[in-house]
Amino acid sequence: MRRGLSPVLAAAALGVGALFGACGSQTKTLSAAGAPPAPALTASSAQSTVPTATSQAPSSTAPAQTSTAGGTPAPTQARTAPEPAFVQPQQHAEGLSSATAVLRERGYTAVDTSDYHPSQALRLLIGARSNYVQQAFFFVNGRFIGTDSSQPSAAVKVLSQNDTEVTLAYSLYRRGDPPSSPSGGQAQVRFQLDNGKLVALDAIPSASPTATLSRQ
Repeated sequence: MRRGLSPVLAAAALGVGALFGACGSQTKTLSAAGAPPAPALTASSAQSTVPTATSQAPSSTAPAQTSTAGGTPAPTQARTAPEPAFVQPQQHAEGLSSATAVLRERGYTAVDTSDYHPSQALRLLIGARSNYVQQAFFFVNGRFIGTDSSQPSAAVKVLSQNDTEVTLAYSLYRRGDPPSSPSGGQAQVRFQLDNGKLVALDAIPSASPTATLSRQ
């Protein structure tokens, strides 16, 4: 009896062993699926995720933030603010053409344009409205500031001038003198630029025709 049962038992043992073998292989497969391994980093993915040193380096053109001894950051750009008006170069609007336009607006024509010196702070032109009707027009750096007097003269001319002072000569008339023949000589009057204003340093002759000596 023992010899007849041995093949059966052997077959049963083989079936049980196969069953346990199948179960063991399934257990290993489930364990691998439940804990997936971390993805391996390739060379391309490593480069895309790790920042390079050059991507964070400051630009070579960026201004350096340096400081002076007092702790104030040093300027990194040149100043572009305009200079004050009194040190700026003269513009075309401040030249002779602008000055003669001022005279024309008031009905005068420049007698001698060479009297106007653009390089001076105090400038002038003698204007004539008609025969024996003249006035001196003064400008500071090209800006019109006024005339020598509120009333014109019969004849006035420039004797001398510099950057801030002008000397004018007025023809003087005695009573009865014709406009073309003044017999009273001339009076010299100095005009000076004082804090942007024109000041007469000498007395201006009278403009009244009844005065002993008159400038008209």
